[in-house]
Amino acid sequence: MKYVLGIDLGTSSLKGILMTSDGNVVLTKSASYGIDNPKQGFSEQRPEIWTNALEKVLTELSKNVTDFGTALAGISFSGQMHSLVVLDENNLPVYPAILWNDVRTSAQCKEIMDKMGSRLLEITGNIALEGFTLPKILWLQENEPEVWTKVKKIMLPKDYLGLYLTGNVHTEYSDAAGTLLLDIEKHEWSKEIAKTFNVSMEILPELTESVGQIGVLTEEVKAKFGITTEVKVFAGGADNAAAALGVGLINEEVGLISMGTSGVVSSFEPKIADYKGKLHFFNHTVPGAYYSMGVTLAAGNSLNWYKETFGHGLDFAELLADVGSVAVGSDGLLFTPYIVGERTPHFDSKIRGAFLGISAVHEQSHFSRSVLEGITFSLRDSKDIMEATKAKKFKRLISVGGGAQNPDIMQMQADIFDSEMIRLTVEQGPGLGACMIAAFGCGFYENLEELTATFVHYQSETFTPIAENVAKYEKVYQIWKQAYQATAGISHQLVDLNDEA
Repeated sequence: MKYVLGIDLGTSSLKGILMTSDGNVVLTKSASYGIDNPKQGFSEQRPEIWTNALEKVLTELSKNVTDFGTALAGISFSGQMHSLVVLDENNLPVYPAILWNDVRTSAQCKEIMDKMGSRLLEITGNIALEGFTLPKILWLQENEPEVWTKVKKIMLPKDYLGLYLTGNVHTEYSDAAGTLLLDIEKHEWSKEIAKTFNVSMEILPELTESVGQIGVLTEEVKAKFGITTEVKVFAGGADNAAAALGVGLINEEVGLISMGTSGVVSSFEPKIADYKGKLHFFNHTVPGAYYSMGVTLAAGNSLNWYKETFGHGLDFAELLADVGSVAVGSDGLLFTPYIVGERTPHFDSKIRGAFLGISAVHEQSHFSRSVLEGITFSLRDSKDIMEATKAKKFKRLISVGGGAQNPDIMQMQADIFDSEMIRLTVEQGPGLGACMIAAFGCGFYENLEELTATFVHYQSETFTPIAENVAKYEKVYQIWKQAYQATAGISHQLVDLNDEA
């Protein structure tokens, strides 16, 4: 039996999933690391902490799997998007990686939109936001000019691991799409954007498909971890794209609902779709395809905040135990999950959350349910944009993350989305998608349908909409949608006042 290894480079840890070529998990190992915050709004990591974490994971795998060194056939990656890695002529980092959650680049985002306007959206499918890579490049040019003169290559975090394993510099379309430098339709770096912002085409890495082979393990790496056979290394995918593959998002009939710290709604797109900047739009790990993505900034984060602030020491099971007994709509109580601003569809960093309609009849169980409903309404904003633009309705939605573990939340999602909800037998996250890329790249499967059927499994239980609840939620949702406009002006004034203090 041959093995494939999926390496998921996250913001706080690196996870390695070793799987057999027929889709069974052999062993998972992980290594954690921190984030540096040298100034307010700055978020950085030194790239060497990623390779150190990778070495720890590979060491553990080689120690615990007796035939690791002889049966490993392929490796691929998933990784945090957008973060900027800059290298010198020796492929050594010349500045800490500026991460996706770094917010120092507001001025650069304005500059990009002022110079490119709607043309940026036409080429890249996205508008300029602080998380993307190009604003970070502009910040480095303007604030660290001596560093910028040393930059000979830029890359993304997971691709730095590919460099470590193979000695080659590459990236692939799903991650490149998050830089604001890729022409997503032509599948090439945009000369127009690069020229506008003085980015030499020479510093941009070679592009390939996610399943493209970028090399083989170097002899040095093989010797270090006791590997004796040739191991192919494949480009991999951005974390959200790899996660989409890992849940079976390979056709338009299904959508993905993910409730982690943030909330994500993803849809498979076989061709370019014009969402007019309301959603993110990126190249998929599936060759030639795309995916759209809406984001609720504080999904699980809202629930965590609520638990820590009002939970009185209860765990999540205790806190949510009674939500199923509360009426649909929480008896007139609404919650907007804008506690850290919002992304889709408002793109508003100053909006803040609110409880609306509080009355003397409301108990803690009402507040608990209203938080869950508010999060789900926010996710529905993205789903509705997708369905309206595509003029079709999802046949079913795959739910992952914390919400998928709770039957009450699953039924709530079915009712609010008016869609059949399914969940995975076992969640492995983006690392599973990376394993699938390696398995496909190695030639173990002839097509994606066969690959997905082998690696991705769903629970037999489904959650179907209850007609009475759907009708009630439709009325509540239409009221809930008014909350943004009703509270935005107040939120902005409060944020500005607080900033002055």
